[in-house]
Amino acid sequence: MLYRTMDARRRSPLVRRYVITIVLFSFLNTASAVTHYSIPEEMEEGSVVANLATDLGLDVRTLSKRKIRLDTLSNKKYLDINKETGELFILERIDREYICTSKSATTCILKLDATIDNPVRMFNIELEILDINDNAPHFRRDTMHLDISESTATSERFSLNNAIDPDIGVNSIKTYYLSDSDHFSIEIQTGRDGSKFTDLILKKALDREEQAVHNLILTAVDGGVPARSGTASIIVRVLDTNDNSPQFEKESYTINLTENSPIGSLVVKLNATDADEGSNSDVIYAYSLYTSEKTQDTFSLNPENGEIRVKEMINYEDFRIYDMEIVATDKGVNSLSGKCKVRILITDMNDNHPEISIKSFTSPVKEDIAVGTVIAVVSVSDKDSGENGQIDIDISDELPFTLKESSDNYYELMVSEPLDREKVPEYDITFTVTDRGKPPLSDNETMTLELLDINDNVPQFPQSFYTIQVVENNAPGALLSSLTAHDPDLHENQYLVYFIIEKEIANTSMSMLFSINPENGNLYALKTFDYEIEKEFLFHIEARDSGVPPLSSNVTVHIIIMDQNDNTPLIVSPWRAHGSVVEEKIPRSTDKGTLIAKVIAIDTDSVHNSRITYQFLQNTDATLFSLDQYNGEIRTMRMFSYRDSRHQRLVVIAKDNGEPSLSATVTIKLSTVETALKTYADLTEVPLEYDIFSDLNLYLVIGLGSVSFLLLITILVTIVLKCQKAKPSKAAPPCRNSVISERNSTIADSTLVSNDAYWYSLFLAETRKGKLVVRQPVPKGARYIVSSIPRSTGLTETSDSAASTLQASTTTSSSSS
Repeated sequence: MLYRTMDARRRSPLVRRYVITIVLFSFLNTASAVTHYSIPEEMEEGSVVANLATDLGLDVRTLSKRKIRLDTLSNKKYLDINKETGELFILERIDREYICTSKSATTCILKLDATIDNPVRMFNIELEILDINDNAPHFRRDTMHLDISESTATSERFSLNNAIDPDIGVNSIKTYYLSDSDHFSIEIQTGRDGSKFTDLILKKALDREEQAVHNLILTAVDGGVPARSGTASIIVRVLDTNDNSPQFEKESYTINLTENSPIGSLVVKLNATDADEGSNSDVIYAYSLYTSEKTQDTFSLNPENGEIRVKEMINYEDFRIYDMEIVATDKGVNSLSGKCKVRILITDMNDNHPEISIKSFTSPVKEDIAVGTVIAVVSVSDKDSGENGQIDIDISDELPFTLKESSDNYYELMVSEPLDREKVPEYDITFTVTDRGKPPLSDNETMTLELLDINDNVPQFPQSFYTIQVVENNAPGALLSSLTAHDPDLHENQYLVYFIIEKEIANTSMSMLFSINPENGNLYALKTFDYEIEKEFLFHIEARDSGVPPLSSNVTVHIIIMDQNDNTPLIVSPWRAHGSVVEEKIPRSTDKGTLIAKVIAIDTDSVHNSRITYQFLQNTDATLFSLDQYNGEIRTMRMFSYRDSRHQRLVVIAKDNGEPSLSATVTIKLSTVETALKTYADLTEVPLEYDIFSDLNLYLVIGLGSVSFLLLITILVTIVLKCQKAKPSKAAPPCRNSVISERNSTIADSTLVSNDAYWYSLFLAETRKGKLVVRQPVPKGARYIVSSIPRSTGLTETSDSAASTLQASTTTSSSSS
């Protein structure tokens, strides 16, 4: 055997330690040479095993030409030859356990063939793979389960799965170790092949109730350096035996149970436990022979769960204590049992509800029933005794009633407050009775008290005063308003009838002017109203119910007649006969601004509709005359010239302010005249003499007018004094004088024309001919009397004007002109 030294740069310590080269020489003609090498497994790739060229005696320089090659008999190529150096090196890691699977073989040989050409030669190479401790022991199963009865005797043996180690020799399994345990140990056995296995030995008796499962760890250790190990878990489950009897939580139980507990209600749930398991721990319950039949008939026992429940109704007065003995038995083969005693004490309970009985009850009653009147008598009772039989009775505090105890357990219901059916028509009175038990029991009874209506409410209108506006010229029978009152009473006390309270105005009854529907209060107008005659009405309407005695209330109604523009203005100045033209003569010497004429029109409508404005409808010369649109004064805008026409024609229109507007016209013809003058001047001074004469004429007019005015005042005062002294008669009512200040009008006189009308003369204007007045008949006159009072006399010439629709109310006729 020859030891070959590897290249120091490439050999590992293991290679240097284990590689041994054995070269056997023989004669070339008789046998072939075998080269033997030994290497450890798991060498690194590239590690040099030996210099094969040197060991075989080959020239390194010819290896490449001679195509040296290495063949392996295995499927893998683990080694190869370096053709330049001739070294045999590791091409792939070698696992001895993979190549040599059989553990019976003590050596592991890998055979190789090296071949060269020129000439062809073949060399046999044996590579021995030496084992190293590269595998740890391991168990085929990581966990081993053992079921051992707790009754198993000590020293009993249980075989365990042995561990395996692919390594051989000293690297294989050497020994086993068991984790600390009070109950178990192991014993190591060696097989014929040298393998080692163990037995588990019970060294102390098991108790499942103490410890049901034992967890052990078995460790296998090999003999390598360093040593390797592997572990497996051993789970020992202790099997039960029936060695424990059932045990109750207590030896005796005392239960308090109230009487009249519902059938099926739970009294107690007994619980007996058995430390065993499975059927050995399953427990059934039963009455023992010492339990009376009465108890067994009153209470039921569930054999499976130990529940004791009420089987029959329990009455404290019949039976107060129940004693029983309960046996719990397991279901093991050799069954064991345990016992306990149960005492049930029955306690009295408030099991009777209080009762209420209505002995007498009066309903319905009148709403004006007197306070303190008894309307019902009730009695209460309870079959229990003691506090359970003591009863309290109540009604709602919000009810106008009170309860008063009249005798033992008898109560009277009385009226405590005045009743009002209109607020509450009926009362639901609930009597609540409660005993003083614990817990208290109660009951209630409800009765309904109806109230009868009495006529105690006056009809009420929504308003105390109604103002109704009615436009004049309304259609007769028109609905003016609906005046409805409300009465909260019932039936006939609620049925209302409406009346107009009679009142006369100017000898005319209200029922002649208005009508009201007695059932619904609709107010109607019976006639067409004229604002110029009647401007307002004030009367009362009464609503009366049908109760006995009837109640009523009234409301004030104020009817206001609204004016319409239904009267045409009437021109009263300058006065003219119907359809005639007013002719006036004026001097040609009239100055600028001189008042030529004043047009006065009156309208008997209301203030708004009676406002008059004046305009020229026709003017012969617009530069000569002007017209004031508010007072109707026609004045000269300049002096007359000789080129102006001697005759001027003016048409003036007077319009009111209504919608639509109404109007009247007057035509005035003016003629200019020359005035003869006595003067000592030359005829060329005629215009100056004319002017002097014109001024003198003006002074005369003013003087005569003043005298006439004083005379008129004197007449007026005389007439007033006579009217105050005169006595009224049935045919002729007292005279009334109207004072009118509008448009500078002044009262002229008062004259009785007939037995049923008075005439009021109104001074409107003063002309050169005299004072112009209008006389207005009231209340039945339909025409105006226009008078012209000459300046020189007190006599009055009267002529009728055109027909007019202007009428005035009795009380306001003088103020409306």
